[in-house]
Amino acid sequence: MGFYNKLKWILGILMVFVLIIATNLIDKNNFVRVRDSVVTIYEDRLVANDLIFEMLKSVQEKELAVAISDSTFFDNKNSKVNHNIEALVSRFEETKLTSQEENVFTDLKQNVKLLVDAETKFLNSGYTDNAQIIKHIESLKTNLSDLSKIQLTEGNRQMSISKRALDSVELFTQIEIFILVFLAIVIQIVVMYNPKTKS
Repeated sequence: MGFYNKLKWILGILMVFVLIIATNLIDKNNFVRVRDSVVTIYEDRLVANDLIFEMLKSVQEKELAVAISDSTFFDNKNSKVNHNIEALVSRFEETKLTSQEENVFTDLKQNVKLLVDAETKFLNSGYTDNAQIIKHIESLKTNLSDLSKIQLTEGNRQMSISKRALDSVELFTQIEIFILVFLAIVIQIVVMYNPKTKS
């Protein structure tokens, strides 16, 4: 095999090798985007939505106790519910927050503190002055509702990122197939081509 033939083989194999590496790097990048998006949807959206739901249950439990002036709840169960809300708030803080979510969450934490203060005043009033406590419960419910909507919006955004990445993988796979077929034909022509020598 002459030098010219060896060079043709090396160039042909090198072209295929470079194409395969390039498409694998592009595919790897897109799969990383899909993986990160799926992890974000689970860790930062579904888990966060569950925490919001649990906080809402605790807030509604308080709301019911205030509505019926349930002294037994405030004497026996309220401190436990408050600790539960604080634990849920701490866990929510560990999720990745968007700037909008950060603003609503800061407001929520402030409203939790104000609610605890209002509960003390409510107890000191002999379960009669519930205006402030109801106001802070409503504010908390609004915060939780807003956070829940953000989870849905952000989950949707992450799904769009995944879909775009998967569409990109599919497109590059099709391009890769066409290029490989084209290169196979080019390599065949290059390898089979045998220049005529002048006699």
